[in-house]
Amino acid sequence: MKTLILTNEFPPNIYGGAGVHVDYLTRELSKVMNVEVRCFGSSGRDVLVDLPALKATSFGVEPGGYAAPKKLHSIFAALQRCLDWNSAGIDADVVHLHTWYTHLGGILAKLNYGIPLVLTVHSLEPLRPWKREQLGQGFDFTCWVERTALELADAVIAVSEDTRADIQRLFHLPEEKVHVIHNGIDLNEFRVTESTGSLARLGVDPSKPYVLFVGRITRQKGIVHLAKAIAHMDKGFQVVLCAGAPDTPEIAAEMAQSVADAQAVHGSVVWVREMVGKADLIELYSHASVFCCPSVYEPFGIINLEAMACETAVVASAVGGIKEVVVHGETGLLVPLELREGTFEPVLASKFAEDLASGVNSLMADPELRRRMALAGRKRAEDFFSWEAIASKTHRLYSDLVEKCRAGNH
Repeated sequence: MKTLILTNEFPPNIYGGAGVHVDYLTRELSKVMNVEVRCFGSSGRDVLVDLPALKATSFGVEPGGYAAPKKLHSIFAALQRCLDWNSAGIDADVVHLHTWYTHLGGILAKLNYGIPLVLTVHSLEPLRPWKREQLGQGFDFTCWVERTALELADAVIAVSEDTRADIQRLFHLPEEKVHVIHNGIDLNEFRVTESTGSLARLGVDPSKPYVLFVGRITRQKGIVHLAKAIAHMDKGFQVVLCAGAPDTPEIAAEMAQSVADAQAVHGSVVWVREMVGKADLIELYSHASVFCCPSVYEPFGIINLEAMACETAVVASAVGGIKEVVVHGETGLLVPLELREGTFEPVLASKFAEDLASGVNSLMADPELRRRMALAGRKRAEDFFSWEAIASKTHRLYSDLVEKCRAGNH
């Protein structure tokens, strides 16, 4: 059996949780089946990986000649790749999609090549209204292609129970079509490291405790709310914001102003603007006293799992799949977040910022509680979120779909 994985992100070009998911899932699946990855690239077709059962090829486009509005370029570039993926020929038994960028490619593969379509929901377009700021009118297209792919898919994977509930509420798919398979963690890779060599290079003082944020500068990740919370944090520790890849120039400017304001008040704010490599990231997690995740929308929140695997207590907003990863009072603290109806804006943004700060301050002041939470977080990661188990569930799902297809029930 062979699967074709269609994805925007793949090593070395990973900037979000969906890319991390695809990276580890494909490696694990390749131990039990043939896996082909077709992904985005910037310089034409280029074999990225050639392991015995895992092959990956990047597909490039040249959007420089587009006369369309700038906000639509990413959409048309994605659609061109979706066509190229199909015209290159497909010999897989099943096609598996990750993020809206790939959805048209999967639709074409199912209809033209007659193979089952699997779609993993890492997020849902109707729940990301801020994307209109990035895509303009193109946001209407991404919502349409997502809905079409979900309705056409033979199986939909939700990365959390909360995400499954959102899918059923927004799209009314048959219950038997939607399966919950969580994200995972490589427990051998994400573990405590004693190394501190990267901290000084990144501007972090290894001799002083710090609270850490890691993520893209986007409305979804709530980074601006965290920046505003810094004014309410105690002064005895550093605040390290590992935040890059802003969605738009507008949020980039807003972030810069919020960090400048926080630095003026707190004095120990370190902003790492680069998307750091994995070794640096593990080092940052390992030596942080607290990891903070202020997301306003998070279907799973793999960054919390990474921090827990590196034995760091977590303070996170109580939204989406985060509630299935972080156990309040055991592996960290969950901060309530009430959103305005139909939006992802907090009802009381100032209170959310203050509550985030209060959670961070309470853990920073209690080393023994942090240590207990750190150990409990590592154990929870080991007990429930290994990639081996996740790949096994995915492989079983593929097998069932391929068997039904071959029996004429597709």
